[in-house]
Amino acid sequence: QVQLVESGGGLVQTGGSLRLSCAASGSIFRINAMGWYRQAPGKQRELVASTASGDTTTYADSVKGRFTISRDNAKNTVYLQMNSLKPEDTAVYYCKVRIALMPNDYWGQGTQVTVSS
Repeated sequence: QVQLVESGGGLVQTGGSLRLSCAASGSIFRINAMGWYRQAPGKQRELVASTASGDTTTYADSVKGRFTISRDNAKNTVYLQMNSLKPEDTAVYYCKVRIALMPNDYWGQGTQVTVSS
């Protein structure tokens, strides 16, 4: 059993910053990849950023240069530093973790990020 606990969402003005955290716990052999997704009302869930073994990172074009994903392997935690936030960044943000030897990915409960104009 694996649990993911997200934190750090909230309400911020345009141009502001937030830092999201997602901590994984439970039966974890090795985390192969961690990522952040978001889903705005009426839209499909989309990848925001991900990090895999070897510290390779991927970002959606819409967040490049503004968001930074990082991970603390000792704590099984992934972070998303979000700067220069825009109203279009408003969404529920979910973390996803891919664990070695596990058949399915694990998702966090989601945290709301709201950017006011």
